[in-house]
Amino acid sequence: MKNIVLIGMPGCGKITIGINLAKKLDLEFCDIDEYIETNEGKSIKDIFKKGEYYFRGLESKAVKEVVKCSDRIISTGGGVVKLKDNMISLKENGVIIFINRPLEHIISDINIFKRPIIKDGKEKLYSLYKERYNLYKEYCDIEVLNNTSIKETVEDILKYVKDYL
Repeated sequence: MKNIVLIGMPGCGKITIGINLAKKLDLEFCDIDEYIETNEGKSIKDIFKKGEYYFRGLESKAVKEVVKCSDRIISTGGGVVKLKDNMISLKENGVIIFINRPLEHIISDINIFKRPIIKDGKEKLYSLYKERYNLYKEYCDIEVLNNTSIKETVEDILKYVKDYL
């Protein structure tokens, strides 16, 4: 079975949705940011102190390692779409799902202190959205709107992915 790869903005629900999908499908869950933290022995916040470029290199390396296995639910960082090679690697053995959550929902509950890329404030989300939205649309096989409950979003994904798996 192919991997199910979740992409989308920070705070769109990729991890929570991914964990729930993994339970429903009895698959392994892998969060790429957590994978990087484990390998580096540092938090993403600390890794970002060396700069986004440094982090993106580690992220690309992690993507190449994580996709070697099948039958996984993979949650990516919001910026994974910035490098085309990442998306090529993820797509080789995966179905890409864009978790599209309205920005007003993200802004209402995101903790900016846990999100190093938006540490400068929630308005940074708007610029990230403008930068990444078209990339999410370009690379996804399936787009799912996450504007209700996690349970409903997971059920929506399950309806769509059966044709890909």
